[in-house]
This record gives sequence, structure tokens and C-alpha cells, in this order.
Amino acid sequence: MTNGLNHPPLRIIFAGTPDFSVSALQALLDSEHEVVAVYTQPDRPAGRGRKLTESPVKIVALEHNLPIFQPETLKDKAAQQTLSLLKADVMVVVAYGLLLPKAVLDMPTYGCLNIHASLLPRWRGAAPIQRAIEAGDSQSGVTIMQMDIGLDTGDMLYKVSTDITAEDNAARLHDRLSVLGSTALMQTLNALQSQQLTPEKQDESCVTYAKKLTKAEAEIQWDEPADTIVRKIQAFNPWPVAFTSFKEKPLRIGQARLLSNEKGATDQGGGKTSGTVLSIDREGMVVATGSDPILIQQVQPSGKKMMSAYDFAQSRSLLGHQFL
Repeated sequence: MTNGLNHPPLRIIFAGTPDFSVSALQALLDSEHEVVAVYTQPDRPAGRGRKLTESPVKIVALEHNLPIFQPETLKDKAAQQTLSLLKADVMVVVAYGLLLPKAVLDMPTYGCLNIHASLLPRWRGAAPIQRAIEAGDSQSGVTIMQMDIGLDTGDMLYKVSTDITAEDNAARLHDRLSVLGSTALMQTLNALQSQQLTPEKQDESCVTYAKKLTKAEAEIQWDEPADTIVRKIQAFNPWPVAFTSFKEKPLRIGQARLLSNEKGATDQGGGKTSGTVLSIDREGMVVATGSDPILIQQVQPSGKKMMSAYDFAQSRSLLGHQFL
């Protein structure tokens, strides 16, 4: 069987672990190409019971009876020998989580392709989706990259972009980029076989790094500008979730938005201490910041589920309260 361009199907090793990787794996399974093996992270303890849990990629691989490999590292000779025997044309890597040494990068005929969730060279590294939202970028996207030994430094083969809207949090953008990445991958594989790709070097002067997220940085500093706080809330949903302190316990904030001038935001917050609850209605709680107030729409008290800020406020005296 061929792909319509008189090229034989490719033998592909797929390497990925989280939900973001699943769309690309499914696209390959739905294509004419042959997924000869799946590499994914070893099962890890998860949840309150710390039960060993299979990765989302492993679950899909099991459903399709694919050979699965879960090495702790690809640096040792035995693991490299196993991979070499698969005789792959290309290895597709999507948020795999293990370093690929040069010996592995050089094994497949066409090398290793990576789906990276940013418009490289902006946001190399671990958390490109969240950092793009946090920084207030107007666009994000996906880059298909020819992998080399550096951290997201390889030549760019294909790019697709999408606008970041005011409604986007990390979860929504994650899901959109996952689908875009799978489509871009199939376009790239077709072009690869047709020798129609023109690798593009990354401009090192434009590089930014998306450092790994930490729980500590999710704490809201109410004296920061309103747009900075809202972007943090959007960027850190669903993890680690932005939070403030209420009665010496963390109060997570799941959703917020800037208040329009039509709502009198500037006048309403004038002279109020940052973190002060200025008003409460069914839309949520209006809270003062270092600039204009913002509307908090969803919160999660300690030990509870996410709820509307209005419902949270009903059994508590919050008007005039100052979050710290």
C-alpha cells in the first residue's frame, strides 16, 4: 500500500508519554504507515493510592496490540541494540521525557522528528504552552523539528500557528496544539518522502526558554498588574493552579478575567489595597490588584472541588476581605 504519492509506507517508532502525544500516535495508526513499536515512560505511581499507572500513550498502544518498550534510559547499549533491531525509517518523538543520545538519533533512516508545542525558537524547553500564555503571547503553535543532541535546537521542518485568545487556558491550548501537531506531522512525513522539505536553522538570537513549572510560582502576588495575574491563572490551569491564601489555607483560582472599562473597573479599584474583595455578584468576586481589579470566577477551597466564586462567597463574609 502507498500513500497516494507512490511511496511505500514508513516503518515508524513512536515515542511519547502524556495526553499531548496521543493525537499524533492515533494519526499514525489511522494512516498507511506502520507503527512498529511504541516507546513510553515506565509506569509511575499516581493518585492518592500511589498505584502504578500506565501512560496515556501506553493505554492506546495496548488497545492496538503494539510492541511496547519502557526503558529507564536509552543511554545503555542493550536498549540501543533493541531499538536498532526495529529497523525504523523514522522515529517520531512527542513529549517522551527521555533524552535521546546521538546513537539513537542516527539510527532511523530519516532520523528522529519531534513535535514541539511552540513556534521555535521561542519557548524551547519543558513548558512552552504555559509560558506562552503567561508571557501574553498573541500566538502559539507547533514546530516539527529534526532532532539533534541539543535541547530543542534542531532544524525546523514544518510550522503551524494558532492565535491565543483571552479564553484560552493551558488546558484548552494544549488540546488544540495536540490536534494541530498530529496534522502537521502527517504533512511533514509526506513531504519527507517526497524530498520536499527545506530544513530551516533556528535563529539563536530569538531563543527563549520555557522553564519547568513549580507549585511555588503559582502563588498570586496581588500587587502585580491585573493582566499579569490573569495570565498566570490561565497559564497554570490545570496544573499547578494559581492560588492565594484564605484563612491560612490555599485557595486555588481556576478562572478569572480582566474587567472591561464599561464595568467601571478603574474607578472601582481606586485606592483599595491589592487583594481586597471589592464586590460580589453572580459573575464572581471583584478583587483589587496592583492596577485594575479583576473578576475571579472559579475557586477551589482546600479539600473541596472547583466551584463558582459566587457560591464560595455565599457562606463566608468576604466583602472587604484581603487575600494575602
